Parts: sequence; structure tokens; C-alpha cells
Amino acid sequence: MNHTPAAAPARVLTVAGSDSGGGAGIQADLKTMLALGVHGMSVITAVTAQNSLGVQGYWELPPEAVRAQLDSVLSDIGAQAVKTGMLASPVLVEIVAEMLAGLEAPVVVDPVGVSKHGDPLLAPEAVHAVRTALLPAATVATPNLWEVEQLTGVKVVDEAGMREAAEAVKALGPRWALIKGGHLPGEPADLLFDGEREYRFSAPRHDNRHTHGTGCTLASAIASHLALGEDVPTAVRLAKEYVTGAIAAGFPLGAGIGPVDHGWHLRG
Repeated sequence: MNHTPAAAPARVLTVAGSDSGGGAGIQADLKTMLALGVHGMSVITAVTAQNSLGVQGYWELPPEAVRAQLDSVLSDIGAQAVKTGMLASPVLVEIVAEMLAGLEAPVVVDPVGVSKHGDPLLAPEAVHAVRTALLPAATVATPNLWEVEQLTGVKVVDEAGMREAAEAVKALGPRWALIKGGHLPGEPADLLFDGEREYRFSAPRHDNRHTHGTGCTLASAIASHLALGEDVPTAVRLAKEYVTGAIAAGFPLGAGIGPVDHGWHLRG
């Protein structure tokens, strides 16, 4: 029996760190991409030793290894969207920004600065490179409130401050800024802003502490929907719906904070 080869699915590249516990980073990105029907590819920038209790250490890959991975994937396979996460150091930020600047595909930048447990994942001297080189290459930037303050100096204490944060991040160069307000009290609300249009996305707050990997998962879901042809507001809305379900289904793992469930909607 002859089988006609299947057409290749949309392709999404994640450029991020590896999470040995499997809840965030490259592992979360690839699980999200599989769940949403795209082919995930990876450029690993750093290897972390982490579990449900936190990050015990991380080791950056050599710059030439990161550049070679990017070149291998983009020169042969290509990508319909790219997502960046943990980039760790100024030289890695600059290499990634340089190679993404010429891409036509949309780029989702999650400017990872700290882990869910408060462990730093970005060298302080790399913040300038994120501001000046990486964010201008972004289609969408997805900082949480701590990362907004790290990048812009704007401290958000309530939902009224979200617009100022969005304007400050937008001024650094991305086409869209998505400010994640999940750490504010009350119903979690995110603000998407392109300099003119403003969209607010709210979701129920689930009584579930197992939320490891939410930021990586959201950015990867946005990139996946962009690769599938959605516009930015639609991609963000669909990604939020996916992440909200994943948080609701999050499960305990180890003695600390467990991960969200990337396969929640595949289980019926």
C-alpha cells in the first residue's frame, strides 16, 4: 500500500534554556508546540539544574554552539515563528538578536529574568542587550511585572498601572507589548498594546499553586498560533485560553511548585 507523505506542519523554533525538571524552558515550549499542532525545534542556550524547589545552577552554552544551532535550523528547515526565552548573558542575547533581526517570521520574546522561585536567569549586565538589541527584533514581547520593572523601571502595583508599563515596553521597540498582570491581586488580566490599539484579556484565577512554566508556555503558544496564521490579538487570546486550562490542570511534582499540564486539552 502506498502512503502519500503528510505535508509538514507549521514550524516553530524556540531559543531558550533547558529545564531538567521538565516544567519550563525548552521542555515546556516543545510540549506546548506539540499540543497546538506545530512542529517544534530548539536552540538550547543554557542547561539548568532545577526541580520543583528552584534552580540549583545553570551553565551557558558557548556562543559558537548557539550560533551553530540557529544557523543549522534556519538555513535548512526555516521557521514560521520563533520564541525566545532564557538567554542568560549579553553575548548570547546579541547573537540571537543579530540572527533574528533579518527574519521575516514573527518573533515572540519572553524576556526571562528570573525563575518562578525567584532565581536569577539573566546576568544583570545582559539587561541592556535585551533592551537595545533583542526587544527591537520582537513582534511581541511578553514581560511579567518584575521583568517590566527590570527593563523599564516602571513598577506596577495595580491594574491601572498596566498601560504605563505597556507604553514603556513598547518604547523599547517591539511591535506589540503584552504585559502579564498575573501577579496582581484579583482576577488576572493581561494588557496587549501596539502603540495605538489596546486589548485586555482576563481569566479566572484558579486556586492552584502548580504554575511552573506559565510564562514559557504562554509565549510558545502565542508563537504557535502566529505560525498557524493568526494575527497577534487572536494568537494572544487563543494562547491565554490554552494556558488558563493548563494552569487549572497543573499537578504536584516533587516537594515544591509543580508544572502546568501541557496536554490538558488532549485528555478530553
